[in-house]
Amino acid sequence: MRNENLHPKTMKAIWNNVVVADSDDTVKLEGNYYFPENTVKQEYLERSQTYTHCPWKGEASYYHVKVNGEVNTDAAWYYPEPKEAASEIKHHIAFWKGVVMQE
Repeated sequence: MRNENLHPKTMKAIWNNVVVADSDDTVKLEGNYYFPENTVKQEYLERSQTYTHCPWKGEASYYHVKVNGEVNTDAAWYYPEPKEAASEIKHHIAFWKGVVMQE
């Protein structure tokens, strides 16, 4: 199983000094925290046309993170239909590109 752990602590994803996600139910996978989609503030997300493929997780879709008039291109991703091996991240969103994870 590739899941490192269900992370029991409250985690926040912060970009441009704004909390864009906050959850005590994240999934940590390959060093990334995946937030349940209902804990991510959707007003800070804008759909991207970017897609990537992971051999064991499936096809990822991306969001731009937009805060205070600034755009962080493709800074969030999710797997709409993850493969069975990554089923625990279905309906979860992860961040990178300078989005800071904080307990």
